[in-house]
Amino acid sequence: MKNTFLVLCALITLISCKKEEKKEAIKELSVAEKIANAHGFENWDKISKIAFTFNVDKDSTHFERSWTWKPKTNDVRLISNLDTIHYNRKNVDSISIKADQGFINDKFWLLVPFQLVWDSGTTISEPTQEKAPISETLLNKITLLYANEGGYTPGDAYDFYYDDNYIIKEWIYRKGNAKEPSMTTSFENHKDFNGLKIALEHIKKGENWNLNLTNIQVDTN
Repeated sequence: MKNTFLVLCALITLISCKKEEKKEAIKELSVAEKIANAHGFENWDKISKIAFTFNVDKDSTHFERSWTWKPKTNDVRLISNLDTIHYNRKNVDSISIKADQGFINDKFWLLVPFQLVWDSGTTISEPTQEKAPISETLLNKITLLYANEGGYTPGDAYDFYYDDNYIIKEWIYRKGNAKEPSMTTSFENHKDFNGLKIALEHIKKGENWNLNLTNIQVDTN
């Protein structure tokens, strides 16, 4: 009888431990992780190469540059109307630093939902519900704030407006965490590329300005 009791106690302890382990395994995702996953972040490990062209049309002017990036090796190729540059992001030097600054900017537009979980030295606010600046519809909002040191644009802030499916619809960029917006654009025309959901167009309200991403190619392993 005593042995049976001891065995029963051991089984109860084992079951309790398993339940605790299961609770720890089912950890609640952060808002940043939910936004990233809604845009395909769970597929990122499969990606071996991304190619895209970054375009800005303002009034009668057009600017573009094309990139090929292999994230597993960090090899980057830039093609612009001025030059073609090959470099590795692990070894940025005085020659490639200007190209890398352009790459960081353009990649940010392409994969900003992932930057929410990639970037270190940041703080992300608790979500609120506010009227979006362009559509004036009620959306969820978080603010991403970069530290005052490190990176190419320290201290900048971004207000993200996203729907209940965690898809980004609009954002406000505030240089140096200024109170007034430095730029406000929409996120439009989302398309799927091998599991990555990318907004192809960004438009400013009331301006003849459009930023769009074209020639996108996403390769997997």
